[in-house]
Amino acid sequence: MRRGTSERVSSESEIKVAVDLSGGPVEIKTGVGFFDHMLTLFAFQARIGLVIEAKGDLWIDAHHTVEDTAIVLGAALTEALGDKAGIERYGESRVPMDETLASVVLDFSGRPYTVFLAEFKNPKLGDFDTELAEEFFQGLSRSARMTIHAQVLYGSNTHHMIEGLFKALGRAVRQAVAVTGDGVPSTKGLIDQ
Repeated sequence: MRRGTSERVSSESEIKVAVDLSGGPVEIKTGVGFFDHMLTLFAFQARIGLVIEAKGDLWIDAHHTVEDTAIVLGAALTEALGDKAGIERYGESRVPMDETLASVVLDFSGRPYTVFLAEFKNPKLGDFDTELAEEFFQGLSRSARMTIHAQVLYGSNTHHMIEGLFKALGRAVRQAVAVTGDGVPSTKGLIDQ
């Protein structure tokens, strides 16, 4: 099956996410253009189907929309992975974007932890506050219960830096969710949910 859906409704946002790890349509509508672009790149590099409908309190800023989308995406990924039997579990990718080199290493371990090492010179790209990139990675890590180490090794263009991180995330997820065995990829025989 390898499909998952999740919804979240609060006073700050309404988010619906559908994930298909086997592929499918990619339709992203968050109301934040740069964020839509990043999520589309992520899904393309992960080779997953991803449908996101998000409505948030954008008259304030994009913070709640970005963070809540990450939370709902993580929950949908968790549902799609089930007990994680047969998956590779770990994924890593380094992506060059012109002058930038970005890296993401992750583990669908059941233990959420985020290391995010990137400094952005430009504080805003369109309607997207660049500090929200870290909020997205942290929200995704908590909700999908995975460890993520994301780093911009070097670079100067903020757009390239964030795009490199989202592409690397997608490629690392693709590697980690690939079915390469039979049992749960842990010597304990289970991965904490």
